[in-house]
Amino acid sequence: MFLQNAEKIRDELAEEIRRFCARAGVKKIVLGISGGKDSSVAAALSARAIGADNVYGIMLPDGTQKDIGDSRKICESLKIKAFTVNIGAMHEALLSAVQEGFSEEENDGPAVGTQSERESNINVGPRLRMTTLRYIAQSLGAFLCGTGNLSESYVGYCTKDGDTSCDFNPLGRLTSKEVVEIGLTMPELPQELVRKAPADGLSGHTDEERLGVTYQQIHDYIRHGSSGEAGADEIIRKKHRASAHKRALPTVLASETFLQEGHEVHEN
Repeated sequence: MFLQNAEKIRDELAEEIRRFCARAGVKKIVLGISGGKDSSVAAALSARAIGADNVYGIMLPDGTQKDIGDSRKICESLKIKAFTVNIGAMHEALLSAVQEGFSEEENDGPAVGTQSERESNINVGPRLRMTTLRYIAQSLGAFLCGTGNLSESYVGYCTKDGDTSCDFNPLGRLTSKEVVEIGLTMPELPQELVRKAPADGLSGHTDEERLGVTYQQIHDYIRHGSSGEAGADEIIRKKHRASAHKRALPTVLASETFLQEGHEVHEN
């Protein structure tokens, strides 16, 4: 067991969502539904907080998504409103526009086929999903619920300006293992999907294959200071340091002269 009071924590998180929405006078929540445990638990918490009729689960396949049936199953089980927006055409249009903008003659554009270009292309999906979810949420006057967990953000396994962008995130302080424990207390969720092996849905690999460490090791490192294996600890440390920029607001720069002149922001 990772949580001593999983049911109590679950109920408190649902109440925090309700209060967050009530303070702003917002009565609807939008979130992306991937079919994995994180979006499933976040959706279930949202439904408990403000009612299933006020939660919009958006499925966002990039062309063909083999496990989209899992996403539909989540929406049906929770009885939330479900919609599908295929971002495949948007993805193709963006790549085409970039290639056209950087012609072969200029030879200054992205080096197609390189590792960095492949990683950039993988991250296009989460960024297009964020843009789509923001469009829908603003149109509905809704909040956008984040679905990322602490394990992912700690090692930077997230897309800047993609799945890190949201109005609130009920899972941000929970490790991947702790999210599962919360999910297992929710009978309205298909338990096999709560236990489903996480995959990014982008590269064809599981999360752990791409990370080079297991979520159990990340959990132990975060909660106990070590995974128990020196090599895994070093991988986690390096990933945490390298991804610090993903967990911070953009750096605001100013000239020394400007600051010396005393241009301050006065709070009234």
